[in-house]
Amino acid sequence: MSAAGPPQGACPPGGERREATLGGDHTAAGPPQGARPPGGERRVATIGGDHTAGLWSQFRPEDLATPEAFAANPKTVWEWYAGRRERVAKVAPNAGHAALVALEQRTPHFTLITQNVDGLHARAGSRNVIELHGNIMVDRCFAEGCVLTPAEEIPGAPPRCARCGAPVRPGVVWFGEALPPQALDDALAATKRCDVFLSIGTSNVVEPAASLPFAALDAGAAVIEVNPERTPLSARATIVLPGAAGEVLPLLVG
Repeated sequence: MSAAGPPQGACPPGGERREATLGGDHTAAGPPQGARPPGGERRVATIGGDHTAGLWSQFRPEDLATPEAFAANPKTVWEWYAGRRERVAKVAPNAGHAALVALEQRTPHFTLITQNVDGLHARAGSRNVIELHGNIMVDRCFAEGCVLTPAEEIPGAPPRCARCGAPVRPGVVWFGEALPPQALDDALAATKRCDVFLSIGTSNVVEPAASLPFAALDAGAAVIEVNPERTPLSARATIVLPGAAGEVLPLLVG
């Protein structure tokens, strides 16, 4: 089953065929084999992942996932995230991630936009990844926001920035924080220029990412939703493929 392309005739005359994909847990976006139009290149943007409920099941979000919480109790917040990092490090990319990698390899212009913070898409081999909500495995200076390597940190719980002495925080977007402007701009640009947008495994309720498939529709793209449950997008999606990403994506890619 290979249904990752725009409806027949959707590619503008003389133009390039472009795809955007919005995915949840595991996103897959890419053209079906042989679908590139004459003289054009297919572009795919992929977005995935707002499955955060499990992270907060033991705590209130305001206790751990805000700048104010970190400022008030950095040790507790850091150690909690250290536990999350240990769990993430033990998880391997699955069939859905692998399908996305295969799709990107077939697609000259492929963008994977994810709300996931686990970094699994990059570990699986995806190259052009936009992490809207950051990456839990990355360290940032709490004062300056810059990415830090272990060599630039003074050990502790939390570590300290060797340049300014500020505590080191996980590189995720916390409640009350804006998304990285460049990441959001890049995601919107990929969405607006696509011919096909795949929304895979996402609830389509977490903004601003939830607006992306609708922006793709408004721009004339075909939108394909892959999800085991109906979402606010389902009624407007061009095609709805019920099922889990890890099961549907390998079939979609072929």
